[in-house]
Amino acid sequence: MTEYIDAWTHILPRRYFARLETLGSASGRLKRWLTLRSLFDLDERFRIMDQFSGYRQFLTPSLPPIEDLADGDAATDLARLMNDELVELVAAHPDRFAGWCGALSLLDPDAAVKEIHRLAEMGSAGVQIITSVRGTPLDEPRFAPIFDTVAEYGMSIWLHPARAPTVPDYPTETLSKFEIWWAFGWPYESSAAMARLVFSGLFDRHPRLRIVTHHLGAMIPFFAGRIAQGWGKQMGTRTPDSDAHLLPPPLKRAPSDYFKLFYGDTALSGSAAATRCGLDFFGNDQVMFGTDFPYDAEGGAILVRETLRALDELALPATVRTKIDRDNLLAFAARAP
Repeated sequence: MTEYIDAWTHILPRRYFARLETLGSASGRLKRWLTLRSLFDLDERFRIMDQFSGYRQFLTPSLPPIEDLADGDAATDLARLMNDELVELVAAHPDRFAGWCGALSLLDPDAAVKEIHRLAEMGSAGVQIITSVRGTPLDEPRFAPIFDTVAEYGMSIWLHPARAPTVPDYPTETLSKFEIWWAFGWPYESSAAMARLVFSGLFDRHPRLRIVTHHLGAMIPFFAGRIAQGWGKQMGTRTPDSDAHLLPPPLKRAPSDYFKLFYGDTALSGSAAATRCGLDFFGNDQVMFGTDFPYDAEGGAILVRETLRALDELALPATVRTKIDRDNLLAFAARAP
């Protein structure tokens, strides 16, 4: 029987969900998370999973970003609560859940480093990091110890986008319209975060660090030619000398080489063409089956069904499908030497 391990499935464990219900549901800002049953109800989750033979999940913390829910010690405590429950879920249901990655609050980098030490002892495959911390980019020097510690343990990073409707589409406005902040804003956030990490020299410092980007690298595969041409030998030609501080320090490799070091999941809502584009960019060894479960109108079933359909449509060789369906995730989730 073919086995599929879904590399990016969101969950709100029971005690964490109960805490979340006290954090502002009346304002409506948590509306979707508090009403999508398969996000927090295991029976409903299992009912949907049972529709797909050989299907298991790798658990990742659901949004909202912890940094947007609380401050200081309260945010750190939320991350610890999430992680305590994730390890319990995987231990209790190994037939359902193949592994997990932990939550962090980056508001307190020192506390985040301590939590990574704890996650390593708990058996977490890595950590999920949001593409910015309340609008602060991930290449801020104060976040460097977090990446250093993940690399030290040989753990991996799940990089998840987030952007709020308070980020307008145009400078003359105050709010984003038509949910553009989500549809196009989130892929932009992923792409911008990837670029900031690349040009900060992260991969020169940690060449073995593994980062998987949600939604198959967002804009990066589609704009691979633009990256190679515009950020190759032309870097700096658009920037006046007075703004030279906005340019990156010298890197050991061409920018496009670093972008190919990222991994991607197939969470593209069933687009075979986009999946093909991502596979061509990242290669067969750095793409893993992922669906974004359970964020659809059927509590996750549509995303699983349509992602599998898109992969089937590509008619990939059996050896490649096995890599994408399970093996790439298992290798990614294992500790790097």
